[in-house]
Amino acid sequence: MSDQALNQAADGGPASAGLNQFISFAIGDDQYGVDIMAVREIKGWSQITQLPRQPDYMRGVLNLRGIMVPIIDLRCRFSQGMTEATPLHIVIVVQIGARHVGLLADRVLDIVGINASQVQPVPRIAQGTRADFLSGLVTIESGMIALIDLSHLLSVSAADAAGTAPAGQQAA
Repeated sequence: MSDQALNQAADGGPASAGLNQFISFAIGDDQYGVDIMAVREIKGWSQITQLPRQPDYMRGVLNLRGIMVPIIDLRCRFSQGMTEATPLHIVIVVQIGARHVGLLADRVLDIVGINASQVQPVPRIAQGTRADFLSGLVTIESGMIALIDLSHLLSVSAADAAGTAPAGQQAA
């Protein structure tokens, strides 16, 4: 996408008609995307404070200018093992409602403009934890991007982290 098209899209100009923008990032060899409107900032990995009795994918919290931001290890959340976080890893801070959440990933790839018609449904052949957090798949020149459903990722992780929902009930 050219700088002019990117600026028009950011300004709500002609390039934005029917076009949604996503930040694409990598976890291993896989590409994922989150809606650019939910992204508040992208920062390098830094020390976090671990909290006791949290799920493995909940790495801890980061104090971001006075806001305690929980950090979710997406590799672990998608059942691919723990991320060996280094200063080269990144945290994508997203806002869902009034909450800020950090997503630990390997690296940022690009800003991608996608028409809604390009988004394909996620095949539901098997009940896998990975597919539960995805809202769709998009084929691009460099491969495929799995789009993350942030609201579902947060609601499930909040219930798991809090451990407050009785068995068989979903947390509100």
